[in-house]
Amino acid sequence: MHLATVAHPGGTSAAVLDGDVWRALPAADLSAFLAAGSPLPAAARAGEVIDGAVPVLPLPAPRKVICCGLNYAEHIRETGRELPTHPTLFTKYADSLTGPGDDLVLPAGLQVDWEAELAVVVGSTLRRADRATALAGIAGYTVANDISVRDWQYRTLEWFQGKAWDGATPVGPVVVTPDEVDPARGLEVVCRVNGEQVQRDNTRTLVFDPADLLAYISTFTVLRPGDLVLTGTPGGVGVAREPQRFLADGDVVETEIPGIGGLRNTVRFTD
Repeated sequence: MHLATVAHPGGTSAAVLDGDVWRALPAADLSAFLAAGSPLPAAARAGEVIDGAVPVLPLPAPRKVICCGLNYAEHIRETGRELPTHPTLFTKYADSLTGPGDDLVLPAGLQVDWEAELAVVVGSTLRRADRATALAGIAGYTVANDISVRDWQYRTLEWFQGKAWDGATPVGPVVVTPDEVDPARGLEVVCRVNGEQVQRDNTRTLVFDPADLLAYISTFTVLRPGDLVLTGTPGGVGVAREPQRFLADGDVVETEIPGIGGLRNTVRFTD
């Protein structure tokens, strides 16, 4: 199933794709639908067709947004580090998320970089889950870009201040359930800047796969339906290039995972 939050003339609604039309689910958005504990099979009994539906940020109100850094071997090598024995984690807030076609509005003068990622949507409460339980607790997968402000990220050894800028992490456009996509079988993760491919890798090369990450995280903090876990970015980020390359005003960042969908976001610097 393809699930989303869609905007329409009357507001927003959680929705499921039925052929080429969106049908309403009983919630104002997908965060609320999942948080209510609605079983995903209930989406098959969706309501009326939503006219004029446009997918927007699918999860506007996750309780937790947790991200893994350094999770593709090539990206780890380009940073000069050894393969990790444990995930490198940091957090974001819901305020940092934005929609699949929204502008990325940031102050001028920052070193802004791209990081295409597969994101995992939690579908059930996970507390100290083993791998099998964590895998069964995945509601689906979506596309994200962990747009990073490098000059702020590297001010200290902690990355948080470079990763959680308001409205700078596009997510969407849909959440695809695990019966349709499987990262273990391989999903291509691609990023383009102004049409030029700058990142491409396959989720088969993840050091810690989605089930690993959810099990590990749930050991120290409970995960609940609608929470979001970003799985890390492939090699090819701008900060690791020679010379370094950062996003400029008007640049268009496209993030694609075939089988799930794509994001298209324009950088807009303000004075």
